[in-house]
Amino acid sequence: MAKDYYDILGVSRSASEDEIKRAFRKKAHELHPDKAHGDEAKFKEANEAYQVLSNKEKKGQYDQFGQTFDQARRQGGAGPGGFGGFGDFSQGGGFQQGNVDFGDLGDIFGDIFGFGSGRSKRSRAKSGRDIQADLNLSFREAVFGIEKEINLYKQAVCEHCYGLGNEPGAKNETCPTCKGKGQVRQVVNSFFGQIAQTTVCPTCEGQGTISAQKCRVCSGTGRTRKDQTIKVSVPAGIDDGETLRLSGQGEAGEKSGHAGDLYLRIRVQSDSRFVRKGADIFSEVNISFPAAALGTKVEIETLDGSVSMKIQAGTQSGKIFRLNDKGVPFLRKRGRGDHLITVNVITPTRIHGKKKKLLEELAELDGENIEE
Repeated sequence: MAKDYYDILGVSRSASEDEIKRAFRKKAHELHPDKAHGDEAKFKEANEAYQVLSNKEKKGQYDQFGQTFDQARRQGGAGPGGFGGFGDFSQGGGFQQGNVDFGDLGDIFGDIFGFGSGRSKRSRAKSGRDIQADLNLSFREAVFGIEKEINLYKQAVCEHCYGLGNEPGAKNETCPTCKGKGQVRQVVNSFFGQIAQTTVCPTCEGQGTISAQKCRVCSGTGRTRKDQTIKVSVPAGIDDGETLRLSGQGEAGEKSGHAGDLYLRIRVQSDSRFVRKGADIFSEVNISFPAAALGTKVEIETLDGSVSMKIQAGTQSGKIFRLNDKGVPFLRKRGRGDHLITVNVITPTRIHGKKKKLLEELAELDGENIEE
């Protein structure tokens, strides 16, 4: 049965070059024989499919002949050159040594075999580490947001050499390893046999030149450890346990490498007056039995200050009143949550004199009403 290369990679026939490449990258990582659950046969099959679909000419021939592709290839049809370019796969022998052109697949197989494409001069510059720290906020700061400053002791760009690692003013010399090209060619032993691969020069790290003198402050690394103050804009509505990511605010990379990121874990102090659940605020208010029976007005402390709230006559203990839009601002959309107030009716525990007599009279009246 003829192979469906699109099905093998899990893409549609209208898939773009990038989509095909991403699909193959995923398959390569899943199926590579060196992995615990790898599958050598399916790995070869995925490679076969990618070599066809990533090549415009071969892909056009495959699309033209459809399910008769294998037969057309064996007969050498489909115009000049036929399908000879597919022969290395169809016989079950995998890649023929010397016939494999990895081209832009260096980044894919680099993850598997440990080598890179070597195209970017900064691709081998060592990136800085990510940093994780706690950011303590008051209840109100988390609700309404705030701009804070935090101090970190971390690797920062060397101010003497501006992160280049060379002593300012020192002469540059042609790299003796790559002869100024910034890249070196090496042969890697892989599952497919020996593969020639161009990589970033390890001596000059792709620059083509090396300094005759390393920076005297950072010893050539391009960074030094020091205290730094960072301003953080905390958005309104952030909650305890959430994380803020500040891109590029981690440790500096070596020799102008990309800086890491800063991750701030939010720690919010509690407030004795309020309990927060998402964007809603909860609190309680105590009223007397007569106030519950006759109705009253009470002052409620909210995030925006004190407001007057009416308690209807006959309110039972545990009833919840809602103040709309008096809660926490939503973090990712407009508007605010609500403030919900639970009313607690307090029953007196010690009753004497006139109060007792009045309650007894009230009890008698209630009894008459019940009998009626």
